[in-house]
Amino acid sequence: MRYSSLSQFLKDGKAALAKGPVAIVMVEDDVEIDTTLRHHQQAGFASVIALMPPMFDLPRDLTETVSRIDHDISTEGAVEDALNRIIAVAPPVWMYYGFNAEYLFYPFCETRSVGEMLAFQTEERRDAVLTYVVDLYAEDLGRFPDAVSLDHAHLDRSGYYALARSDPANHNHPKERQLDFFGGLRWRFEEHVPSARRKIDRIALFRAKPGLRLRADHTFNDEEYNTYACPWHHNITAAVCSFRTAKALKRNPGSTYDIETFKWHNSAPFEWHSRQLLDLGLMEPGQWF
Repeated sequence: MRYSSLSQFLKDGKAALAKGPVAIVMVEDDVEIDTTLRHHQQAGFASVIALMPPMFDLPRDLTETVSRIDHDISTEGAVEDALNRIIAVAPPVWMYYGFNAEYLFYPFCETRSVGEMLAFQTEERRDAVLTYVVDLYAEDLGRFPDAVSLDHAHLDRSGYYALARSDPANHNHPKERQLDFFGGLRWRFEEHVPSARRKIDRIALFRAKPGLRLRADHTFNDEEYNTYACPWHHNITAAVCSFRTAKALKRNPGSTYDIETFKWHNSAPFEWHSRQLLDLGLMEPGQWF
């Protein structure tokens, strides 16, 4: 189903939000749109919604199975605004949000659906899942100048770290069970990345509720949503494996000529399997086995 605007979808398309989990994909360009949408369909999302410019095409199978909304997310604040408008009309279902050329992975995703994982998280009395945005990049920028190649994707196997998240409202004391995470291309090429955009943590999976709002820094106005675990034990975390930063660094005139390759001594081929991410510590199963 195709909707001519977000307003039309919010009026006529709310059936796509009736049953979760729901995947919302923000389409910024024409790179790997179809693989992104199919990846999340295969993960077990009950509904997949794509906000995308009207000039982009979708294959026939996706036009019949994806709720497509003609919408421009390129302006400042457009992503938060669109997601918050959807949250405002949604029932209390689990949602995921990401961008094209980003692929959600969670523990044991090869054999268990995203609905099973989120059912366990609900039993843990959690309403959100912390995800780490793991940068992917093509091995050879000569062959793949836009830095995107699913068959030759690499990732950093080390160089990730966390810092305490200070609370300006409490004399900058650290917030409880919240950390700012860094690493990947945003860390290695930080001179080309604004400081406000260097974090790699995102609350990409969350349960909608009245009054919930996404903020510009990928956190929510409910502070418990922004925590990495409950007070009594570790919880599931997931990974969003993303070509987005690599694409931006190669498209930006200020950085593209400074970068001949993204590979370094800690690069490794991406295996497209949750076991690799678990072994690297880029997500964890918590109490879910």
